[in-house]
Amino acid sequence: MCRHLAWLGAPRTLARLTMDAPYSLLRQSWAPRRMRHGTINADGFGVGWYAPALRPQPARLRRAVPMWTDASYASMAGALASGCVLAAVRSASMGMPVEESSTAPFTDGNRLLSHNGRVDPAAVRALLGERLDAPPPDSACDSALLAVLVWERAAQLPLADAVAEVVLSLSGARMADRRAGGIVPWAGDWASEPPPEPLEPAAIGDDAARLNLLVTDGTQLVATTWRDSLSYRVEPDGVLVASEPDDDESDWIDVPDHHLLVVDTHKVTLRSLIS
Repeated sequence: MCRHLAWLGAPRTLARLTMDAPYSLLRQSWAPRRMRHGTINADGFGVGWYAPALRPQPARLRRAVPMWTDASYASMAGALASGCVLAAVRSASMGMPVEESSTAPFTDGNRLLSHNGRVDPAAVRALLGERLDAPPPDSACDSALLAVLVWERAAQLPLADAVAEVVLSLSGARMADRRAGGIVPWAGDWASEPPPEPLEPAAIGDDAARLNLLVTDGTQLVATTWRDSLSYRVEPDGVLVASEPDDDESDWIDVPDHHLLVVDTHKVTLRSLIS
């Protein structure tokens, strides 16, 4: 699992968003408070931010080391500010590579994406095999494959609809346990049979997909809750969305599971993904 956050509003420094709060993303890299799977996020970190006066594409920094070890990021984070930022710290899923190319945020040029969770890569590859216009992934890891699926859908649908469709199309995928004590990817052929129906909450076990996505195009934030936590806070100058609150203030709102959250400069909207 991972922890991630996104900000949309008046420009804020990367340090304020990822390092300065009492329970910041930096602290969550070694001591998350709400992470349901795993205990530490030491397999890399990444930050993407927009500078629309300079170019439409976001800038991006990704490292395959723990955030707390990177003195260069700590030095530069206070000198960079943006009105739209997406950042993540990573806990790699079992069997996934630990390398920069497997670290969020992923991008297709003008969008950024982070995935907090786990999904069978074989299931994602089978869906991608039916979509010849999908771009090549950054990595073979599950999150990079998911990102490519979102990019392909977002080329044809509004971003929020694309994200929702991807989550629902993979919500029934399971990780198959083929040896005692070991979980390995399910390797069914989705190209020759329809994907499973989305799992009802009561039927979900630990082998089911976990699909908390956080995506932005620089003008809106789109997030899903699918078997992990997400909260948001509306502030006078913007909205902060995060896997978990970075302080103990009372104005955080927890997003229910199986929901889609959309934030733009005018409003915050929520809708159920299963009703």
